Amino acid sequence: MTDFLRLAEDIAREAGDMILAKRPTMSEDVETKSSPTDVVTILDKASEELIRERVRAARPDDRFLGEEGGEAPGASGVRWIVDPIDGTVNFLYGLPDWAVSIAVEVAGQVVAGVVNLPARGEVFTAALGEGAWLGGERLRCNSGVPLARALVATGFGYSASRRAVQGRVVAEVLPRVRDVRRGGSCAIDLCSVAAGRVDAYYERGTNPWDYAAAGLVATESGARLGGLRGRPVGPEFTLCAAPGLFEELHDLLVPLDPERDS
Repeated sequence: MTDFLRLAEDIAREAGDMILAKRPTMSEDVETKSSPTDVVTILDKASEELIRERVRAARPDDRFLGEEGGEAPGASGVRWIVDPIDGTVNFLYGLPDWAVSIAVEVAGQVVAGVVNLPARGEVFTAALGEGAWLGGERLRCNSGVPLARALVATGFGYSASRRAVQGRVVAEVLPRVRDVRRGGSCAIDLCSVAAGRVDAYYERGTNPWDYAAAGLVATESGARLGGLRGRPVGPEFTLCAAPGLFEELHDLLVPLDPERDS
């Protein structure tokens, strides 16, 4: 796991440095994904290609799942799960909360994860059973926080119908918690739970490349990560908080039916 983590961190740092170096020249080179709001730059694709090349050179038999290029086969039992730029809207607008996210999965279990925030100079890392770290500081999520005093992060989808539902859900959550934050990056929100910068996070519509690396950072900090009604984390729903608060927020969300899209 240490070797996986070291390689993932080296690649994530290289990709982040490349993006930062080229960012000023790329501001108008934009195409749309699924909607005008959901943007991806040429650098998004360039970052993933750099990561793919570095993984292929070091471990040619591994599988690879990237947000941009999809799945590439492999026979080793190891899969790399990559988001080349998580928080592309933030990136497009010059906001600092975007990240390069790389996870390593062995036999279906994530064993190493790196979330690099190049614009902030922060690199979150975790290895299974070895804790979560920000630089030389071991991370512990906030514990013992009741729902009424919880600072809760969330995110919104790109389709109008889903956003409408999410707006109604957050309107019900807001009076029951300390406050709500919307940062624009699932990976960073999960790392923020790990670092105690927020107490909890929930969102519908996240994908494995969004939460694979940061989810390990969160759970290695002591947080619980899952879906609703005992289901695992997945595109239907992501919920993360310390035990106790996880259950309180879960029980608040379930009657609101936050997995619907209309």
